[in-house]
Amino acid sequence: MPTTPVLFVGHGSPMNVILDNAWTRSFKDLGAALPTPRAILAISAHWYTRGTFVTAGGDPPTIHDFGNFPRRLFEIQYPARGHDELARRVCELLVGDKAAPRSDWGLDHGTWSVLHHMYPRADVPVVQLSIDHRRPPAEHLAIGRALAPLREEGVLILASGNITHNLRAAMQWAQSGDGTQQEWALQFDADVARAVEQHDHEFLARAPESPLGRQNHPSLDHYLPLLYAVGAAHETEAPRFFNPGFDLGSISMRGAVFG
Repeated sequence: MPTTPVLFVGHGSPMNVILDNAWTRSFKDLGAALPTPRAILAISAHWYTRGTFVTAGGDPPTIHDFGNFPRRLFEIQYPARGHDELARRVCELLVGDKAAPRSDWGLDHGTWSVLHHMYPRADVPVVQLSIDHRRPPAEHLAIGRALAPLREEGVLILASGNITHNLRAAMQWAQSGDGTQQEWALQFDADVARAVEQHDHEFLARAPESPLGRQNHPSLDHYLPLLYAVGAAHETEAPRFFNPGFDLGSISMRGAVFG
């Protein structure tokens, strides 16, 4: 079985589910270009927990974990099946990290808003892995490395967040009508992209604790998914970036494919 790619996506606003724009067209192109996986392991910024968990059960619900959006958005379902065998395999690979199955979660919008475009028939099983907010960045890289064997088993590792994500600043930008992009976001996005290209794990682990990192990420929930993708990538794999650019002046939509 050929090695399955690793994917990091900048998912941005839930509105991307129902919009036709450059971001969503790129997601559709990805789904058409990548080999169809046996299953998907998704790491979303929006399952941010105390502990490490995987979704269990055959029918993970579509979670509409947002508010103040059009009713049409809340009516969308993504009825992908779960995959208990994959959930058990993840727990086996992460035995030292004490991952455990949970049946009280499903697919949040960090996962299904992207898969809605990549695999619109929802015909690929999906398991989500939570992000333990107590762990330092280096440990999230290590978990990504531990998950790398899944790539030889037909599993697509899909990490979903944003390289820059200061939501308060983005909302203030939208209200101000200022059309310029924020230099602090441009710089952090460029620095992180360069480190991803160079597989500079040391920089990626310490970047969010820098003053620029804290400005871009008041919380690390949207940054940490990137570390899972980088950790699962081979050192010889050059990333192929897609969706360069920013939403709301400062939210990077940059994604990367490894392999």
